[in-house]
Amino acid sequence: MVLEQLLLNGIIAGGIYALIAIGFSLTYGLLRFLNLAHGSLYVIGAYLAFVFFSLGMHIVGAFVLAVLGGALAGVAMNKAVYKPLRSHKSNSLVMLLASLGIFIFVENFIIAAFGAEVKTIRLGPVVQGMDFFGAIITQTQVVIIAVSLLTLLLVELFLLKTKAGKAMRAAADNKDVAQVIGINIERVTTYAFALGSALAASAGVLIAIEQNLEPTMGFMVIIKGFTAGVVGGLGSVRGAVAGAFILGIVENVGIWFLPSGYKDAIAFVVLITFLLFRPQGLFGRKEA
Repeated sequence: MVLEQLLLNGIIAGGIYALIAIGFSLTYGLLRFLNLAHGSLYVIGAYLAFVFFSLGMHIVGAFVLAVLGGALAGVAMNKAVYKPLRSHKSNSLVMLLASLGIFIFVENFIIAAFGAEVKTIRLGPVVQGMDFFGAIITQTQVVIIAVSLLTLLLVELFLLKTKAGKAMRAAADNKDVAQVIGINIERVTTYAFALGSALAASAGVLIAIEQNLEPTMGFMVIIKGFTAGVVGGLGSVRGAVAGAFILGIVENVGIWFLPSGYKDAIAFVVLITFLLFRPQGLFGRKEA
């Protein structure tokens, strides 16, 4: 029963990590830098949902508006910071530092606007969970899994079937060739930021529904999203999803043998192991 519960918790965590990791992979595949500000979009989504829900809006409406707000915030970050840096031919280190600056700014803005205390979105009274093959799952967790899997499916269909999705895949595979055949790289980059930011915001809302909100909640999600991307192979969307579920299951099953306080440490061990022995990830390609 314990193993079943840990596996279920790992699947739930993996769904959240996948939403974060896809955004990392999209921006890395196009721009070849680690966007640490991606974690701040997770926080923005959570707090926007809190604001809309506090104003009396239904949680579904709050979710939709928070996701749209996260997408707009990501596009604004790209237009205001990253695009000017790209126009000045800034290298990946400068872009990385800029993303760190954005992350710190958003965290402090959240503290100034909402305070440092923990916030909560209460959807109703606490009810007993349901039995699922020996594990206990709540209605909220069922919604989290369903929304995560549906979102991942829609992203896959978008990338495979739509013109914008195909352009994003082509630009991520080879930007120079994509430009030669007429793909507008700046437009594709805007699409990537909008999609990745929306996914990060949706992950923030899903976590906010089940857990508490705090301004610093974006830090560990950066580590988890980056680790999932490394495990699957940075730049690979399918790899990011696979890496996310692997990470979620490994860290949750790992606390069967270790104290629960080591859960985050397990993610660091996984990250370091892959960086040392398989830096291209499970589905990535070696780069010259």
